[in-house]
Amino acid sequence: MVSQSCRLHNHKKTANLTVVQKTTIDTLHKEGKTQKVIAKEAGCSQSSVSKHINSEAKGRKRCGRKKCTSNRDNRTLERIVKQNPFKNVGEIHKEWTAAGVSASRTTTHRRMQDMGFSCRIPCVKPLLNKRQRQKRLAWAKDKKDWTAAEWSKVMFSDESKFCISFGNQGPRVWRKRGEAHNPCCLKSSVKFPQSVMVWGAMSSAGVGPLCFLRSKVNTAIYQEVLEHFMLPAADQLYGDADLIFQQDLAPGLRTMVSLFLASKLA
Repeated sequence: MVSQSCRLHNHKKTANLTVVQKTTIDTLHKEGKTQKVIAKEAGCSQSSVSKHINSEAKGRKRCGRKKCTSNRDNRTLERIVKQNPFKNVGEIHKEWTAAGVSASRTTTHRRMQDMGFSCRIPCVKPLLNKRQRQKRLAWAKDKKDWTAAEWSKVMFSDESKFCISFGNQGPRVWRKRGEAHNPCCLKSSVKFPQSVMVWGAMSSAGVGPLCFLRSKVNTAIYQEVLEHFMLPAADQLYGDADLIFQQDLAPGLRTMVSLFLASKLA
C-alpha cells in the first residue's frame, strides 16, 4: 500500500497543470509569493510551479511505441513517391524496403498519408509542347482585362473525343493537396479506343447543337459543320448582333475557316 501511494503521489507531481492551476500560479507569482507557498495553494509540486514560471512546462511525454522509421527513412519514401507518383502502395513499399528500411506495407501507407499524399484519379489534360503552352499563355494574357460584356460576344467551339468504353481509367496517382494540376500528377490525353468525336459551341447566350462526327475531321467535313451547325447556332444565339467566333485554330483549318466565313457573311 505504501509503494502504491508513492506512485500515485509521483504521478500527481508530473501531471499536466490545469488552466485553474496555471492561473493560480501566475496570480500568486505576481503577488511575490514563494514557489513553496504557490505549490501548496495550487495543489501541485514545487517543480511544476518552477517549470511553469520559467515557461518550461511541457507536460508528460507522449506514450506509445516508438516509430520504426526515422526522418531520413521518411524523406527517402517521399522521394520515391515523387519520382513516380503513379505507382501503387505495393510497388512503393517494395522499393522503400529495398532501400534498407524495415517497415510493413501498412506502415508505408500510413507514412504516405502522414506526408499528405492521397490516392486520387489523375486529371486528364491535353499533351502540350512548350510552344503550345507559350501560345496559350500569350492568348490568356492578351484577354485578361476583357470585361464581361466583351466575353459575352464570344462563341467558343471545339471538337472533343469521348471514350465510350469502360475500365480504362488507368492507374491512380499519389499527390498532396493543391497538386491536382501539377504536371507530374497529370494524365496526358491521347487516343482512346471505342470513342466518338463530337463538335459543339457555347457562349454566354446559350449552347449550340452537338454534331457527331463519324469520320476524321478534314477541310470538307469541317466546312459542313460550320454551314449546318455553327451558322444556325450563331443566328439562334445572337441574331443580327455582332459576335466573335473562337475556335481551336487548328493550323490546317485556320485559313479555310476565314475564307468560308468571309464568303458567307459578305
